[in-house]
Amino acid sequence: MAQRFSLDEIRTRTYKDRDAWWTVWLVDPLASRLVWLVAPVRWITPNLLTMGAFVLGLIAAACFAQADYPWLVAGAVVFHLSFVLDCMDGKIARLKGTGSVFGSWLDYVFDRLRVLVCAIALMGGLYAKTDNIHYLWLAGAIIFLDMFRYLNALQMGKVKNDMRRHLEAAQGEGAPPMFVEETDAEHPIGAATATATAVDGKGAERPVVDVYGDFRSKFSAFVRVRNMLVRQRIRAHVFSGIEFQMFVFIVGPLTNQIIPVTVLSGVLLAAFELLLIYKLWTATKSYTRQLAKVGVTSEAQAEAVAAAAGMQPVEQVVDTEQLGTDTVTLPTVSSRH
Repeated sequence: MAQRFSLDEIRTRTYKDRDAWWTVWLVDPLASRLVWLVAPVRWITPNLLTMGAFVLGLIAAACFAQADYPWLVAGAVVFHLSFVLDCMDGKIARLKGTGSVFGSWLDYVFDRLRVLVCAIALMGGLYAKTDNIHYLWLAGAIIFLDMFRYLNALQMGKVKNDMRRHLEAAQGEGAPPMFVEETDAEHPIGAATATATAVDGKGAERPVVDVYGDFRSKFSAFVRVRNMLVRQRIRAHVFSGIEFQMFVFIVGPLTNQIIPVTVLSGVLLAAFELLLIYKLWTATKSYTRQLAKVGVTSEAQAEAVAAAAGMQPVEQVVDTEQLGTDTVTLPTVSSRH
């Protein structure tokens, strides 16, 4: 048996600064205690927990496929346990320093497969029982929205990284700039006061730019609510993919209101994704103005300046504010050659 960690140490070392409210309120309290229980067992690894979570997801899908209410309840309970186990793999990896790139890939792929299998089983089973074609449409909508959410997060991460890389090259700074939102857990209301530099999490001093001032000015009430949530460790993206999955595969089956809960969940997820897209759009406008101040007037010119400085684009960067997953992200700083 390896070292047994205290619950306080587990919370300090494994809880994220910001997470989905479902995770904070309904998963972390149980997952942390289970981590306390299994962490000393050497053969229980993050990858084993990831595979265990996927197996439980398959069991939940088998329950959903029966389409009778008792089986739907059983499927909802097993799906929640699957998600708890899925959260434990990242906690064990952070606690014991045993995370790996392959483990991140495994976690990402199995998460997507679990949603796919459970959506087909739940809606396919109900269609077979009722012959209601709407269930098949809902299955397609669930799969599409889950896919779109992850693709959107990947592309948003890439765009943010490109903005940071171009600003770094155009301004000729020695370190990649930080956005104002990265300098403090709570965001300022409206445009930020001028701050030349800030110290990042690694103790390095970096220049600061504000590309989200327009959004914060227009949505000051949203920023206030966001700051209030952050104090409770809850991220502002209050209906993310996690809540979407939990409502579709837990709340819907438990209440036996599959269609209305799934439709409502899809609308809420789409609304929050559109808000993120709008926020990104306003940031790109501010970013363009920032570039113009230093004489860069087009994206082609910005890319040429970055290339001349030896800063190569990073192909894929996950927007962790949007996903809130344990997936490892590629660096958000420029790759110099």
